[in-house]
This record gives sequence, C-alpha cells and structure tokens, in this order.
Amino acid sequence: MATNPPPQPPMGYPPTGPPPPMGYPQSAPPSTLPVGCVAVVGQQYCAPYPVDLTVRKKALSLSEGDFEVTDVNGVLLLKVRGKVFSIRDRRVLVDGAGNPIVTMRRKIMTVHDRWEAYRGESTNSSDLLFTAKKSSFIQLLKTQLDVFLASNTSENVCDFKVKGSFFERSCTICVGESNTIIAQMKRKYTVSNVLLGRDTFGVTVYPNFDYAFVVTLVVILDEINRDRMGDDAK
Repeated sequence: MATNPPPQPPMGYPPTGPPPPMGYPQSAPPSTLPVGCVAVVGQQYCAPYPVDLTVRKKALSLSEGDFEVTDVNGVLLLKVRGKVFSIRDRRVLVDGAGNPIVTMRRKIMTVHDRWEAYRGESTNSSDLLFTAKKSSFIQLLKTQLDVFLASNTSENVCDFKVKGSFFERSCTICVGESNTIIAQMKRKYTVSNVLLGRDTFGVTVYPNFDYAFVVTLVVILDEINRDRMGDDAK
C-alpha cells in the first residue's frame, strides 16, 4: 500500500532541526527573503527566520560594556566592550561568554569616517571582514554608510548600505544600492530608558542574514552619529 511522503519544511527553512523559538515571526515579506545564508561574521549568527533583538546602550559602562544585545527571551547574545577596556577608536564585539567576535577600528585622518571590522581581536589585513564609510562627506539630516566586504577591493559599488536617520536614531540596512532590506532598527522610547539614561533599540534581522554583522554596523553607525553630535560622553 502506497504511503504519503513526509511533509516538507517551508521554503527558506532547513530540512531538519527545531522550529523557530516562541516569539519569533514565522515569515517575512517575500521580497526580503534571501536565496541562501549571508554570513559575514559567521554562519552561527544566521537563522532561517527573522531575529528580533533588543540593543541597550548604557550611559555609564565601566565594566559591563557600552552595548548589550538580547533576544526576545532576554538571553544575552552579544556585548560591546566599554571604552575603559579599549583605546578611543577601537571597539570589540564579544559574545555572551566574553569571547571576542569582531574588532572595529576607526581609520585616522579619513574624510568619510571610515571604519574597518576584523575577525576576533585581530587587526591584520588578512582578517579584515568589511569596511564601512560615510557615503558622502556632507550629510545633514541622514547618515548613510557604504559597506564593502573584504573581497570588494575596488569599492566601486557597495555590498550593503546603511540608511540612517540622525534625529530619529533609526536605520535600514539594504543589499547594495537596491531596496532589498536585510535589517531594520528603531529606537524604543520608554520612561525607564529616560530615567536610567540609556538608549534602547529594537533590531529586526531578516532570515538567513548574519545578526552579528548587523549589530556591528549598528555600533559603527552610533559611533559616527556620536561624533556628529560632538558628545563623546553619551
């Protein structure tokens, strides 16, 4: 007697493995679904479903770091080391256990606020992951960044673009010069955030894109915006 074949997983999901955790959306607009995993920092930071993150920026961060990144269940995923542990123009993204993942270094004496991201704690050219810089020297109400992967040595066309609103403290990250969105960030306005002197952002990373890469871009964007405000203590 013939038997029916087992049900197949939805498009974009792996053939085996657990379903998305509770609290995650089950689908995304078809125009934002990538063909495969796009891992810049690592495949372990990609998920086959949209990932919602909360990014908290602290006003006083002598020991815990400037940023904390948690998932929908409040689990600590990533942190950014505070300035007390690093030089002025270098930031380090670490995982929940404190292991370094990405080192961000600002290039000195550049017109377009150029930042470089390296694997781990390295700053060797062989470990370069990507470069991000302002799309133009003069930017008034918006901050736009062009992102070039390490393999894109000509830098004629950017691989990703960060489109940020300076005053709204929000941004959208797209593939190249297209309108294909891979992540979005919006500021969360709450009474507790104001009283505690911290900023909180909601970040949604679309399926199969590297959320550690997205968080790194958010940190770089914040550094550039802070320089624009001339407030190094915020």
